Amino acid sequence: MSNWFLIIYCGFITFLTRFSMIALLKKEMFNDRIREVLSYVPSAIFPAIIFPAIFLDDLGIFQFEDNPKILAAAVAMIIGILSKNIIATIFTGLASYWFLIFVV
Repeated sequence: MSNWFLIIYCGFITFLTRFSMIALLKKEMFNDRIREVLSYVPSAIFPAIIFPAIFLDDLGIFQFEDNPKILAAAVAMIIGILSKNIIATIFTGLASYWFLIFVV
């Protein structure tokens, strides 16, 4: 079996499993309580993705001292709260992180 066939096959199976949930489930099937609970899913998943990227090093060890990512995340969080603008938050976080690792 060639590598390209395997990649296409795995992509097709992944697409079908994810698309089936969208195609088979109707919005009318969810009551208000389920919709309310599901609205919290992105807020719960986002910190689980961000926390390891900020606080863990390449070996998976908690790194709190001499970690410019923590300070850059704090600056980005403050700008995000004050400006309520996602683009400003991203650019400020990146700029502060780059400043900390390249200049300081």
